[in-house]
Amino acid sequence: MSKRHTDDRPRVLLAMGPGVAERLLTERHRERLTSLARTDPRLVAHDLTDPSPAVMAALASADALLTCWGAPPLTAGVLAGTPRLRAVVHAAGSVKHHITDACWERGISVSSAAGVNALPVAEYTLAAILFAGKGVLASARRYARSRSLDGQAEALADLGNHGRTVGIVGASRIGRRVIELLRPFDLRVLLYDPFCTTADAEALGVVRVDLDELCRASDIVSVHAPEVPETRRMIDGRRLALMRDGTTLINTSRGSLVDEQALIDELSAGRLQAVLDVTESEPPPVDSPLYELPNVLLTPHVAGSLGNELHRMADFALDELERFGRGLPFAEPVPIGSLDRSA
Repeated sequence: MSKRHTDDRPRVLLAMGPGVAERLLTERHRERLTSLARTDPRLVAHDLTDPSPAVMAALASADALLTCWGAPPLTAGVLAGTPRLRAVVHAAGSVKHHITDACWERGISVSSAAGVNALPVAEYTLAAILFAGKGVLASARRYARSRSLDGQAEALADLGNHGRTVGIVGASRIGRRVIELLRPFDLRVLLYDPFCTTADAEALGVVRVDLDELCRASDIVSVHAPEVPETRRMIDGRRLALMRDGTTLINTSRGSLVDEQALIDELSAGRLQAVLDVTESEPPPVDSPLYELPNVLLTPHVAGSLGNELHRMADFALDELERFGRGLPFAEPVPIGSLDRSA
């Protein structure tokens, strides 16, 4: 008699916000997921504090969770109903919103697609830097008003990306990727990061400076630091005042890193320009000047993965689940104790 085949694929439950799985996973991804794991890709846990019977049963037998935006917090109470759970694979960036101390205490392994999600943010930032150097926002508005080429060359005489100074605030994954993307261009790049040494900066091909000097010396300042208590409003009124007239501030990190009212004051005076993909409250209040100021490009948190870029994160997450199923370590593990320095 032949030996009965044992299905040793891990059991996986999807846990994320409503509608996210439908955007994240194509049919190709669902087919690969079911080949890698024992799972029902149509069953998605949105709430683990009061789960449905089907979710409760799947949670009790799950070896791993596949999470994304809107994932419910994995509290000690939730984990009490997950005796087999050994891993969480997050198909997005930050895991701060659902990975708790109880996960680390249980020894649960965590992986994040933060590195993959950094790619489109860095691409958005590169575009914003190059457009800022060319004065695209102001020239487009001026052209729309005048409907003429007369005077355009004179208005643009001081613009261009030859020898501009770009200040990068934070040597995060995204900050480092932006630095990498800037290498082919004739730009001087400054870096502020309290955890980055002079040798680290030299290896990146940038000049390490303190934050005040970066604000004073840069034509364009791009914020990529994590949201932690120490970085709240690090770009405050005093540092905004250090920036030269015409400096562009780019923020694709978190709105809380910039003193928004102080920035609005500078923008309203016409002294600075800004490209903001994040604000302190999202969306900003309906009467916020940020919607109407001519020297502001305000976008609705689109720098990170969206549309077909989500599929890259899904590919990454499934690769990590395959590694988990084969007993291999994650390619991009989230280290214990790293969340106090990450976004």
